[in-house]
Amino acid sequence: MSAAAKSELRKQALEQRLRLGGDQQALHHRLVHALQPHAGQILAGYWPMRGEADPRRAMAQHDGATCLPVVTGQGMPLIFRRWSGGELESGPFGTSHPPESAGVLVPQVLIVPLAGFDRRGNRIGYGGGFYDRTLEQLRSNSDTAAIGLAFSTQELPRIPAESFDQPLDLIVTDQEIIRPSR
Repeated sequence: MSAAAKSELRKQALEQRLRLGGDQQALHHRLVHALQPHAGQILAGYWPMRGEADPRRAMAQHDGATCLPVVTGQGMPLIFRRWSGGELESGPFGTSHPPESAGVLVPQVLIVPLAGFDRRGNRIGYGGGFYDRTLEQLRSNSDTAAIGLAFSTQELPRIPAESFDQPLDLIVTDQEIIRPSR
């Protein structure tokens, strides 16, 4: 798939999110339910920006350690620092993350922010490839679950997968929990 085609799909999904939004309360309840089988595991979420679906309340209820991603450089996998509600620092691309003193964790479950998704478990992010690189690295060493989080308005009919794309194991929206069909 060309970069221009992916960019157009990203634009379409983000416009839908901006225009139609979604039900954050319903999303929260579904995410809490989806995380129950992962109790006790290390959970990575994210600090929402630009109208993203917000995982923070569900993260706070998780029975296990939580962490947030840190962008360490262009083309690099993310690292994750422990987070339990403390202060954050500003990072690149408008991100926020815990300070270095928080310590690094290796997550077993990732809540992945989405620009767009399809029912086959394919996703479009913001174009940096951070989550694909990170999931590839984590999955090469262990069973790492990727749970996509988005409003149902961000669903696209089909996102062509490329060889480096890492599929989602589950997608949680404000309308339903989707188990991808591949």
